[in-house]
Amino acid sequence: MTSLTTNPGAGAGAGPGPAARAGRREWTALGVLMLPLLLVSMDISVLYFAIPSIAADLRPGATEQLWILDMYGFVLAGLLITMGALGDRIGRRRLLLSGAALFGLASVAAAYAHSPGTLIAARALLGVAGACLMPSTLALIRTLFHDPAQRAKAVTLWTAVMASGISFGPVVSGALLEHFWWGSVFLLNLPAMALLLVLGPLLLPESKGATGAGRFDVLSALLSLAALLPLIHGIKELAQDGWAPVPALGVTGGLVLVLVFVRRQARLAHPMVDLSLVRQRAYGGSVLVNLLAMVATVGFAVFLTQYLQSVLGQSPFEAALWSLVPTGGVLVAAPVAAALARRVDRAYVMGGGFLAAAGGFAWLAGVDRATPLWVVLVGGAIYAAGLVSAMTLANELALGAAPPERAGSAAAVLESGQELGGALGMAVLGSVGAAVYSAAMPSSAPAVARETLGGALGFPGPVLDAARSAFVEAMGGAAVAASLLMLVAAGVSVALLRGVRA
Repeated sequence: MTSLTTNPGAGAGAGPGPAARAGRREWTALGVLMLPLLLVSMDISVLYFAIPSIAADLRPGATEQLWILDMYGFVLAGLLITMGALGDRIGRRRLLLSGAALFGLASVAAAYAHSPGTLIAARALLGVAGACLMPSTLALIRTLFHDPAQRAKAVTLWTAVMASGISFGPVVSGALLEHFWWGSVFLLNLPAMALLLVLGPLLLPESKGATGAGRFDVLSALLSLAALLPLIHGIKELAQDGWAPVPALGVTGGLVLVLVFVRRQARLAHPMVDLSLVRQRAYGGSVLVNLLAMVATVGFAVFLTQYLQSVLGQSPFEAALWSLVPTGGVLVAAPVAAALARRVDRAYVMGGGFLAAAGGFAWLAGVDRATPLWVVLVGGAIYAAGLVSAMTLANELALGAAPPERAGSAAAVLESGQELGGALGMAVLGSVGAAVYSAAMPSSAPAVARETLGGALGFPGPVLDAARSAFVEAMGGAAVAASLLMLVAAGVSVALLRGVRA
């Protein structure tokens, strides 16, 4: 037997009836929830511009610098499932507020770190706090919004804010670093976390599974962390450096531990991940299409960023500003898709979003050195609009399919799938691009220039010019692969989710 504990003053949206509609209080609470979500997603990319200043100040080694960048994302991904399940047991608002307090403290520690080791440790704590915050924000939407139409709007906003935060991170850090020291990118978190700690107890209802949630299984938590960390880290290492035995062993070991984790969940009376929920088309299908969307989103973003900076010669800050332009398509398309899904089977709307994304990638496959920037940005806007529209509908369907007492773990599994999809995108599209780039480079070019565009930047004009042309071809090859993947995603959406309602 499970129960939902709510704040008595939470307003209409906190009622148990399925037709209960949220009022001003609930929408204000949603606005408060968006603050930590924006900052948690921004912290994935906020150090892109700050690394040179950090390197000059703290003088980290090459390995330490990589861990400064990657530690946050790895810990966040590894702990999402654990924290989602923990929130179901102790209360999502309690976990959210604890995460906010830890995020603020870790931000101060990172801002005033005096050694690479201290900064890496602070970034790890930020990852722990982020894992507390992200599934809690999505799970609390399940508590605040019972009306399907209102919940669809709330999830649309959640998805847009999450996607925008990753894009805004470099822009915000670039602007701050023009006037302040590198630690300011972390201190930016403090006002938002303080506001959440003040307003959260007043506006957010507490919700959790009661006796039905069972005891928290520590072994399952350790297994999920031990499986996801080497799996995601190994995939990223293989995508970045090519085949190597250590990351390949990490991926293999991670997959084995995933199987052990799943086997344990099947045997537990109160599992951390409800496998019966994953087997439902509404939930499992949504997780799958979300993963496919993230493969294309993250995998191609690497090429677009390098194109702006290393081919067109833009500064990092200028490139970050231009990369925000395609989000205009997202702001228009996502609400339209959500409204259309109330009149048409959402599977067809999601399929249409993926087809639009496939068209946007196909548009970019024709880019060459002479293509105007506006043409590239239009293609980016088309694929971004299609992807985020489909992801928004998948998120809303998955959240509606999950019973309220398992909203935290359901949100965490959904977000873990997105993290895995991002790592796979870097590996799959990165491998395609690398193969095309190497084939397009003349055999007379230096070996380091034939490997990556970055390796060619220090060579004279003809080598660099050939490398830039080869990279544009590589970006086109990655765009073709992404377009084909989006066609597959469109077919999967219709095949798995047609006629499905939460």
